[in-house]
Amino acid sequence: MLIQVIVRTILGVVFASLGYLTSVELFPKSNIFNIPYVIPIVLTFVFGVAGVFLVPIISMALAHWSSNFAKKIASEVIEQVHFPDVRKKVHMARNNSVEKYPNAMVLDTSAIIDGRLSDIVTTGFLAGTLIVPRFVLSELQHIADSSDELRRGRGRRGFEILEALKKSDVVKVEIIDQDVLKVKNTDDKLLKLAKSLKAKIVTTDYNLNKVATLSGVKILNVNELANSVKTVVLPGELMSVRVIQEGKEKDQGVGYLPDGTMIVVENGSRYVGKTVEAVVSRVLQTVAGRMIFVQVK
Repeated sequence: MLIQVIVRTILGVVFASLGYLTSVELFPKSNIFNIPYVIPIVLTFVFGVAGVFLVPIISMALAHWSSNFAKKIASEVIEQVHFPDVRKKVHMARNNSVEKYPNAMVLDTSAIIDGRLSDIVTTGFLAGTLIVPRFVLSELQHIADSSDELRRGRGRRGFEILEALKKSDVVKVEIIDQDVLKVKNTDDKLLKLAKSLKAKIVTTDYNLNKVATLSGVKILNVNELANSVKTVVLPGELMSVRVIQEGKEKDQGVGYLPDGTMIVVENGSRYVGKTVEAVVSRVLQTVAGRMIFVQVK
């Protein structure tokens, strides 16, 4: 602010001096109403005011005009010259994984060895690109090489399921070498990889499901799918149950629906090995799944 005042003052003095010198040269005898030097005095004042107020305003206007003119010229030059569109390249790079892996789904070890994934794909309920990271394959290999016979069988079944999926016309299986550096935990690697590929994670792991949900990664849980398509029964419905074993509580019998849902037959221990007609008394939803309690009719 102080600099502007000083500049305006200097301009006022300079222009007032120019006005006075010019008027004296042009109007040496300027007595009006017997008052000497009227015109030089008036012109000096006018020039001084112009120097203080008009010149800075005009100079600012000229500067603004010249700036806009330069921007317009630069814009026209840029339009004429075909520079590479950097923003477009960045956008394409971000969407490269989406185009390369349409409807991408990252498989974890639990989903591979579960066995039901192949059936789900065969029915057509799951389509897209199934991505199997190399570190998941390494974990599956470790399970297949286990000294425990059960674990070894599960690992080998996992490789058989992958081979079957690779022959499917519904999905495309991609084995990728992309790893997540500085991360040792497999679940954390899966989460970071899924985020980078904008992919979902297919799993049966309850803990991974919870962590992924908190991290904003979409999860396709095979167990949740299985529970959601189980047979729906209501209290009062009649059903046939084959009692195959005794239950944990006294006099209870246990049977199962074709989808694996447990049926608890009250006072049904004496019917083990037999098929009975029973009425649904209540349905209990637990973390492990759905349980149906029935009474023999």
